[in-house]
Amino acid sequence: MKKVLFVVTSHDKLGNTGEKTGYWTEELAAPYYELLDQGIEITIATPKGGEPPIDPKSEDPSAATEDTKRFDNDSELQEKLKNTIKLSDVNPANYDAVFYPGGHGPLWDLVDDKNSISLIETFYNSNKPVAFVCHAPAVLKNVKINGEFLVKGKNVTGFSNEEEDAVGLTNVVPFLLQDVFKENGANYLKTENWHPYAVEDGLLITGQNPASSKPVAQILLNKLK
Repeated sequence: MKKVLFVVTSHDKLGNTGEKTGYWTEELAAPYYELLDQGIEITIATPKGGEPPIDPKSEDPSAATEDTKRFDNDSELQEKLKNTIKLSDVNPANYDAVFYPGGHGPLWDLVDDKNSISLIETFYNSNKPVAFVCHAPAVLKNVKINGEFLVKGKNVTGFSNEEEDAVGLTNVVPFLLQDVFKENGANYLKTENWHPYAVEDGLLITGQNPASSKPVAQILLNKLK
């Protein structure tokens, strides 16, 4: 049985707005079920351990999908989320791939998390797939392979400047993902706002927005076969 590690944010403050953030439900639920239903064993880790915060906006009925409805009624997954393991306790050798769901939370904690950076580098150097969706590709900001940014020269996507502007958070987020990718030498690609779009470049898999969660998981599944 193949094993995939999900790495989820522990951060719940949306900058200095006084609002809450965290992970985006669909971006965890859709890939989780896509993999689980194909017999993949999934472990969830967070920087702090324990229950990660959900972005309250992602629980709004307007954001609901079949996967989020399943998530809401899945007591087994809810229990697993209450008891996530600490990122510092993860042994990458125990897993075949790593997946990062987005939400705005990762911009504040996982981007600079030394354990996360080391984890991605270890997976990549071990020839194991690394997958990210929406805001989660931002956690690649400080990841280097042989002294160069992992994304340098790679085709990548992630939440676009236009999409960030559309949700009114351009001046709230610590940086714009699209800009950082370009600064780090990546070839940033995108499709229309809110449309599903996933990019595969070798071991690196990235998705543009919440709608891209399932396509990212499908690419990851094919790599695990």
